[in-house]
Amino acid sequence: MTCKQVQQVFPEIEQPELQEIQVACEAIMEDYRFRPVELKQVASGYRFQVRQELSRWVSRLFEEKPPKYSRALLETLAIIAYRQPATRGDIEDIRGVSVSSNIIHTLLEREWIRVVAHKEVPGRPALYGTTKQFLDYFNIASLNELPTLQEIKELGMSLDEPPLNNTQQPMQVKSEEQETTEQITETAVEQVSETAEPVSETTD
Repeated sequence: MTCKQVQQVFPEIEQPELQEIQVACEAIMEDYRFRPVELKQVASGYRFQVRQELSRWVSRLFEEKPPKYSRALLETLAIIAYRQPATRGDIEDIRGVSVSSNIIHTLLEREWIRVVAHKEVPGRPALYGTTKQFLDYFNIASLNELPTLQEIKELGMSLDEPPLNNTQQPMQVKSEEQETTEQITETAVEQVSETAEPVSETTD
């Protein structure tokens, strides 16, 4: 719930100021800091949820298995998140392969992306951007909370494999943009694996 929605729960003559509600929410967040349940601010507002580190235990109470996402879908989502607004052509230029219509359809259906405009070029291709539902799923309040490209590159460097020996084939040289995309995807895979066993919400 947003602060505005909380405010509307009160009768009109008793409604507290939004600033008061904000302060109260921050106080509750602090009060729940060391509890198994937390008050978390995401893009759509505040919600009570089980802490991320406990979600794998709570998920055992539910029979539904978390969906699995292909690397191609995660790469597409990562490019849109970091390069938005982006056209399908932009995504294909960076990935070096065509983007399946099913991938775009899945992302639109899950409401992780939306058409924000159309590029003023022949054919007027759709420009895609992320949504509040995307931020909510990844448990963040804004795009500013995504790791920076520099942080992703540093993470990629720290995870590099040892040099190839003489019996191995040399690695194919990749462009800097392709390497960055792969590093972004690795980070997305990690975040999806954490959130794929969904953070259990106690209320919205």
